[in-house]
Amino acid sequence: MMPRPQASQENELLERRIKASEDSKGTSTSAIIDHALRAALKMGTARSMLEFGAGKGDLIRQLLDAGWSGPITGADLFARPESLQDNIAWVQADLNLPLQLDGASFDLVVSTEVIEHLENPRAVAREFARLLRPGGQVLLTTPNQESLRSLISLLVTGHFALFQDSCYPAHITALLRKDLMRVFKEAGFENIQFSFVAHGGIPKRPHISWQKVSGGLLHGRWFSDTIVMTAELPQAPRQ
Repeated sequence: MMPRPQASQENELLERRIKASEDSKGTSTSAIIDHALRAALKMGTARSMLEFGAGKGDLIRQLLDAGWSGPITGADLFARPESLQDNIAWVQADLNLPLQLDGASFDLVVSTEVIEHLENPRAVAREFARLLRPGGQVLLTTPNQESLRSLISLLVTGHFALFQDSCYPAHITALLRKDLMRVFKEAGFENIQFSFVAHGGIPKRPHISWQKVSGGLLHGRWFSDTIVMTAELPQAPRQ
């Protein structure tokens, strides 16, 4: 029996998503993980946290080593890492789709270098809003399209630096701060703020950082490869 066209398309799409996940190697750079680690710890170590796109569990392990005491759940297309502690819950799933988790289950969602791999950022933001309790927060990172490196790439090649053919199909959704602001406001988030990881590659030589050549003087929007967004849901209305 010939496969139904729709079934064939769904299988092709799943294979593409698996390839994108494998291309990412299930981890972010050390600079991004270090930044996310510090930011998450400041938000409170006793909170219930979901790492959306937990990959190989690198950030989770570092949070535990740093004294995180709240319950942690990891979710990713990857299977549960064998080295992850038994008390860490794990959901293996396509992150383009709603997770099989109850709503209002978490105080914090952390997602580093994931949203650019997914097809519908608005669906992601709505899923975060569903999973978080009132007053819950999001900590998210994604490639910075406003860096000098990325803007020069756009001018010269017609696309942002980390969204060239060499990065496809892993990176498929490029988002500016304005896009993130719109997407998360539409999903009900407020107090949306942005910062930048203090690491960025120079054009044509991304293995050399602006920070290295400037002795750490160059930082911020123009000189960072990664944007960081935090946002929160409103508190429940008082009765």
